[in-house]
Amino acid sequence: MTTTTGRTVVLIGAGDVGVAYAFALINQGLTDKLVLVDIDEKRTWGQVQDLSHAVPWTTHRTVVTQGTYEDCADASLVCICAGAAQKPGESRLDLVGKNVAIFRSIVGSVRASGFDGIYLVASNPVDILSYVTWRLSGLPTSRVIGSGTVLDTARLRSALGNHFDIAPTSVHAYVIGEHGDTELPVYSTGSVAGVPLAERLAASEGGADAADRIFTATRDAAYDIIDAKGSTSFGIGMGLARITAAVFGNEDVALPVSVLVDGIYGREGRRPIYIGTPAVLAGAGVREVIELPLDAEETAKFAHSADTLEQVMADAGVFEL
Repeated sequence: MTTTTGRTVVLIGAGDVGVAYAFALINQGLTDKLVLVDIDEKRTWGQVQDLSHAVPWTTHRTVVTQGTYEDCADASLVCICAGAAQKPGESRLDLVGKNVAIFRSIVGSVRASGFDGIYLVASNPVDILSYVTWRLSGLPTSRVIGSGTVLDTARLRSALGNHFDIAPTSVHAYVIGEHGDTELPVYSTGSVAGVPLAERLAASEGGADAADRIFTATRDAAYDIIDAKGSTSFGIGMGLARITAAVFGNEDVALPVSVLVDGIYGREGRRPIYIGTPAVLAGAGVREVIELPLDAEETAKFAHSADTLEQVMADAGVFEL
């Protein structure tokens, strides 16, 4: 049996998203110790038992336990999946007020433990709650990472792969901006098997109409899935595991996450915000924030997305934290 990375992860929030992340961690052997913390202690105990019974059929030895905020003291990474869930017909931005209040308590409790590692935030609205976590934690921005548009990018690459009948791993294109209704695809810098994405789309059946249809399905996927099964979990669980692997493996890989954008993308002189964009992730967290070269239409859409987030944050008093 092989050993794992020697890192401890504390997962706060053992709902559908948290447990999908936990299962991905165990299955991939990304941590040697996983601690679940949730206010529903009975259900959390059951999740811990169930996850532990999956370990013998992996090639890794992962210890899964139920814990408290005190366990954060020795953690390398704390992943927050707790908060009010998105309901059918509700946008991610509708969750701001409820979840900011919840995060005051969560981050305060983690900070009181003496935690000095990396935060990974998945709760929605993830861009705003990543900013809240940064402000409340007292840590450098490099050590607060939101899941951002990692799931949206996966959905886009999957849809484009289906459209071109090619593996999504051969599709390279990002979704950036708010993880929500104002996000945008960056087709101008994308490629499919080395061929510029815009060129492939123009030559494919449906052309520009296909490009719009593919992105609309990507953007609205969460609403359709929530309506069908009540939540989304597996895609984001794998996305969170991918971010964790990048950090624990010191990979220096660019992933589309929510990070602090300050003075780039035309936001010189504006208030810094967390928003989705590619960033290079390594052992210490965010090593570099990448500014993609956008065309005129994409530039306008990104500005709208950032302005929307900034206005919601201002209305909710988030900048005064």
